[in-house]
Amino acid sequence: MEASLQPLIGLYRPHNLGGLYYGPDVVRNQIRSVLRSETSKAFIVTGCSLATKTPLIADLETLLGPENHAGTFSGIKQHAGATELEELTELVTQHNAIDTIISVGGGSPIDSAKAIIFRVHQKTQQWLTHITIPTTLSAAECTIIAGYTGYDGVKTSVSHPKLYPSYIFYDPKFGLHTPPRLFLSTGIRALDHAVEIQYQPCTTKMPTRMMTLSSISELFRLLPQYKTDPKNEDVITGLFLAAYASLGFLGQNLVPALMLSHTLGYALGSPYAIPHGVTSCITLGGTVKLVARLKKENARNLSAILPHIGEKQSGNNIQDCDSVGDRILQLVDLLGLQTTLTEYEVGTDQLDIIAARSLRLDPGKDILSQDKELFDCVREFVRSLW
Repeated sequence: MEASLQPLIGLYRPHNLGGLYYGPDVVRNQIRSVLRSETSKAFIVTGCSLATKTPLIADLETLLGPENHAGTFSGIKQHAGATELEELTELVTQHNAIDTIISVGGGSPIDSAKAIIFRVHQKTQQWLTHITIPTTLSAAECTIIAGYTGYDGVKTSVSHPKLYPSYIFYDPKFGLHTPPRLFLSTGIRALDHAVEIQYQPCTTKMPTRMMTLSSISELFRLLPQYKTDPKNEDVITGLFLAAYASLGFLGQNLVPALMLSHTLGYALGSPYAIPHGVTSCITLGGTVKLVARLKKENARNLSAILPHIGEKQSGNNIQDCDSVGDRILQLVDLLGLQTTLTEYEVGTDQLDIIAARSLRLDPGKDILSQDKELFDCVREFVRSLW
């Protein structure tokens, strides 16, 4: 049985997550306990900033010790590219004893680790264990998808049920080292996941939509608290868990289908070097209003968000969706995250390219008549983002 187009008819098959650990010092206290054996060799995948500007990676290497630490790669950049992944895969496959990848950081190190595991399996038929320690709220650890930038500069991906991490560690001690603006913007990315799941046609009612509504409520509650006090470990832990709830309950039977704010994010992210948390700040509020007008079902599902952010439904779904969109825009403003494509030096000559890519159309070809009306709607929305 596959995912159903009817939210009250379906099957939920959970991912094969071995454990989700959360709270202060869970990495220090528990990470060695989830290694395959006392002689496991773990390879750390992370970014330069975490490795050189914080003590986190050095401390993790010490914690693993020479008996369990096989090496570290700290060259993962934003929107990790195919060239880096080839280099990493070669490093890992040369060391036959490695059985574990530990990713530390945001979406790029986590997705890179998944992509490496996929490539190693292609070469050796072996699946490596993936332990991940997120430092942002991007929730990349919550999917079976490994996104990376292809040689053409456009985001691409691979997916497999085995790419879901074996263990996730939400440790606020790691979150304390994330720049607050980055942490906040990835919180809007988590909100993007949770909001778009409400009208994604193949998501299950239980637990997916129910958990994502809880995630929306928690993100609206906790992000302003974090803005006021970014050193509060309870708030950081709560936000990690809210990010998990935004995407972690999709299950294995989901038919993949990215919705408009996400496809716009991919059209804007890699090609113009805009972080995905920022793309969600730019696109999410407006897309809620737009997609509500495309289908009555969209409007009905998105309007259900309103009570979870402290508002009453009016009975007019379009009006309620406008209120949801406005509340998202107000939250982005409150967090100091408002921005435009102009600030990221994206030229207005890219308008048609962005609109086409967001709809998975070839920007170099004429738009077919059946796609023209939707393309024109999206094009006008993208125009407003400068």
